[in-house]
Amino acid sequence: MKAVELNHIAIHVADVAKSVVFYRDTMNLPELDRPAFDFPGAWFKIGERQELHLIGDRSLPVHSHHRGGHFAMEVDSLDEWEAHLDKHHATRLSRKIRPDGALQTFVQDPDGHWIELCMPPK
Repeated sequence: MKAVELNHIAIHVADVAKSVVFYRDTMNLPELDRPAFDFPGAWFKIGERQELHLIGDRSLPVHSHHRGGHFAMEVDSLDEWEAHLDKHHATRLSRKIRPDGALQTFVQDPDGHWIELCMPPK
């Protein structure tokens, strides 16, 4: 018996339409069809098999920080991503190099959720 892989991440958002624009256009994630739940939301594909699920009507505060309470996506070119995020006027932190040599930057979504973009060490 074992866990096979991470299937999806679910986060609460206040404005689904605003978050869809951010995750589709700024984060470059393809939108997926979503079952007809009785609450608002949107789904996106991350990589080959993982998904991001947005759940609408957030009423509680977001508790997210770049050192904890975030999720991370491995990217192909941090240089290109940083230029893309800056073009979209996204709130992000300066690039960091982890002690193991991995590169990372953090971007904040419209609700204040932090997302890490990283590249593994060479």
